[in-house]
Amino acid sequence: MNRLVTAGRALRSAAAHEVPEALREVLCTHYAAETAELYLADYAAAVLLPVPAVPHGTAEPLPVHTGAPGRAYGAQEPYVEQLDGGRVRAHLPVTVRGDRLGVLSVTLPSRAADAGPLAELAEVARLLGHELVVAERDTDRYLQARRTDRLTLAAEMQWQLLPARSCAGDAYALGAQLEPAYAIHGDNFDWSASADHLMVYVTNGMGEGIEASLLTSLGINALRNARRAGIPIADQAALADQAIHAHYRGEAHLSVLLVDIELSTGRMQVVDAGSPRMLLLRDRVLTTVDLEAQLPLGMFEETDYVAQEFTLLPGDRLLFVSDGVHAVPGPGGEIYGERAMARAVTSAALLPAAEVPAAVLRELARHRGRPEPDDDALVVCLDWFGRHPASSSGSP
Repeated sequence: MNRLVTAGRALRSAAAHEVPEALREVLCTHYAAETAELYLADYAAAVLLPVPAVPHGTAEPLPVHTGAPGRAYGAQEPYVEQLDGGRVRAHLPVTVRGDRLGVLSVTLPSRAADAGPLAELAEVARLLGHELVVAERDTDRYLQARRTDRLTLAAEMQWQLLPARSCAGDAYALGAQLEPAYAIHGDNFDWSASADHLMVYVTNGMGEGIEASLLTSLGINALRNARRAGIPIADQAALADQAIHAHYRGEAHLSVLLVDIELSTGRMQVVDAGSPRMLLLRDRVLTTVDLEAQLPLGMFEETDYVAQEFTLLPGDRLLFVSDGVHAVPGPGGEIYGERAMARAVTSAALLPAAEVPAAVLRELARHRGRPEPDDDALVVCLDWFGRHPASSSGSP
């Protein structure tokens, strides 16, 4: 435990851009580590990219879905790889409240990877994750390390606007992914959890490039401003609608799906203000939730919005998709509709919520017959576990 305290103190006292080096020194000095490499998942969640050692690193990018580090990243459990000479390499997930940042790979004597020391190293990796989130406020090093290519300016703005790509609580797990990750325009997701509620927002942006990103930024910040004032979601939509119309005078609008879930009961309020769709997987059957279509935000000077009510049951999985998913044509013109979506969701049934969006987007890429989409494509997955057995059999 003294070693763990030492590791935590070293991480907290290190300069923001030197956190990996501070940890490496602790691991070598107190854990008999030979090497320690930090890998971060890239924006497309396709590869694990090394955070280069100072001044130059030698590690190569690693696949997210295969190999020993990929197994640790996907399973979110330590994975120990046997090496020659009585050594092992322990791959440890670096995760913060369900947000999968990457993997810490440490080469050690085999005795140092027994159950007790391995559990301690896994805790060190969790401490590292928390310190990286804090350090990103003061350095670009880790944001730069996550890139396989340069982001467009619009994409840079969108990623800075986004929350984590996944998060989890006792009653739920969330995951989301956008593509093209390095050139997104206006699609967006947002969420916020409190002791009593989970709120999720899915935005289908209008337009392209900087204009799309600016419109989405205004809408998301207007919604956050209303949410942080404690206003119900129907009124959040109305206030954001007014903010967008005041600036664009009806020449631009924003499609948003707003969801508010009461954590103790699973009761859910939904405002459908545009084109994002909500699908429910219950008892292995996928259905599109029938929502009352209301006007996108910003079309008219004052619009009233009404929330619909549903009840989630433990074991439910919700998927939210933008029109860049459900309306995408294939090479022959066939639309990626509910049947194709059902196949993709069924094939991902055993995956955790954090991995489902990327899996669905891979199936979508096969449908359209080319890797890069013509429009932003956004998938958000919500797994509902519930805090108590549902007392109501109501359903979306």
